[in-house]
Amino acid sequence: MRGDKREQILRVLLASKAILSKNEISKQAECSRQWVILFLKELERKKLTRNTKPLSRKKLLQYWLGLSKKPRKFRSYMVKEPLEILKHTKLNYALTTYQAENIVQHHLFPSRIDLYINETDLEKWHDLLTKNGLYGKGNVKLIFADKYAMYGKRIINGLSIVSMPQLIVDLIKEGGPCREAGEMLMEKV
Repeated sequence: MRGDKREQILRVLLASKAILSKNEISKQAECSRQWVILFLKELERKKLTRNTKPLSRKKLLQYWLGLSKKPRKFRSYMVKEPLEILKHTKLNYALTTYQAENIVQHHLFPSRIDLYINETDLEKWHDLLTKNGLYGKGNVKLIFADKYAMYGKRIINGLSIVSMPQLIVDLIKEGGPCREAGEMLMEKV
């Protein structure tokens, strides 16, 4: 099975507070019901779910970590007061790692602002950030992602943040102090 579809299904399972039907998972993950059924059977064999109910969110997150790869495509910028820019933009984004963790848990110093964007919006983001800063290694990292990385995002203090499961996976994949912060969040799940 392709990793992308499995990750989409895992995002839906972990971000939902309610127990969803296979049809609802299929709709929200935007993949066929057959993919959902096959993957759920695999998860049941591994004793991670019963039907569509996660048996242990922590173990399901750990399984997702084994599938997930650190994003490779990104651009960096040096921008003064990037959070103010984000609070006023209409462009689609979701904060992750350092800044998102700081807003949610306050454990990490937000040394860099990482955000998922749709690659189709890259030129608009480039124009916005170069108008307010410089292109090149800096304090803002745009990560090109499919729309599923932003599934279940929420607004906190006027800023868009990835879902909690996505944040945990991103923090642990980032490593170093982020790993510790991600493991702390995982214990709260």
